[in-house]
Amino acid sequence: MGTAMVTPDYVRLTPDMQSRQGAVWSRIPLFLRDWELRVQFKIHGKGKKNFNGDGLAFWLTKDRMQNGPVFGNMNQFIGLGIFVDTYPNADKKHDRAFPYVSVMLGNGTLSYDHDQDGRPTELGGCTALARNSIYDSFLLVRYSRKRLTVLVDVDGKQDWKDCADITGLRLPLGYFLGASSATGDLSDNHDIISMKLYQLSSQTMAEEEEEEELIIPSVEMTQFKVEIEEEGGRGVHFFFTVLFSILGLGVLAVVGLVLYGRWKENRRKRFY
Repeated sequence: MGTAMVTPDYVRLTPDMQSRQGAVWSRIPLFLRDWELRVQFKIHGKGKKNFNGDGLAFWLTKDRMQNGPVFGNMNQFIGLGIFVDTYPNADKKHDRAFPYVSVMLGNGTLSYDHDQDGRPTELGGCTALARNSIYDSFLLVRYSRKRLTVLVDVDGKQDWKDCADITGLRLPLGYFLGASSATGDLSDNHDIISMKLYQLSSQTMAEEEEEEELIIPSVEMTQFKVEIEEEGGRGVHFFFTVLFSILGLGVLAVVGLVLYGRWKENRRKRFY
């Protein structure tokens, strides 16, 4: 969609031109519980130093084919976004070097903050000098047993480097894979050379399979928790469960006292 152009060697999401958006999306939803995605890509252009942008993103989301401000995709998405950001927008440029890879889990209400380079919602990330490299860049995303790991290879040494490791992350089945890119006042060529998906074998318990069929995107983190509560709220359900349990115990106690009083009275009558 958008400016994406298919060639025999790659898919160019955006050319090195201002104000362009492009994307490619899978037509078939992903129903694998444990998987590995390997992406080969290239970001290159005429701009030097920080005069280039904006970057590209890889997605596993509930909705597909939606234009928007987040590297060419919709904001407030539901699912997983992995961003290769090539332009620093925030004033805090000293704490990280760009290009920078970051991971975000969206619940439909969280927004990606471009002005802060996604810091408020970032689950993990790393610097990956993937722009204007003489080698192709590689990204590996592995999801297994509620653990998401991201590795990068941008040096042409076929040596994976750790980028992010997030545990307690839960992704529903039936979401769509995609890649998107956008340019603004600054630009670059953003090329996808290949995207390969592999199924991983795992010893998933039957209880975990039943749970995963019902879950919604969430991640168990200490700093913040990204999740969507079911309609009505689990907290309200828990409150009423406890309330009715207490009332039930109270009724049983009253009935027991009445029966015990009658038994004592009948026993007393036998002695007269």
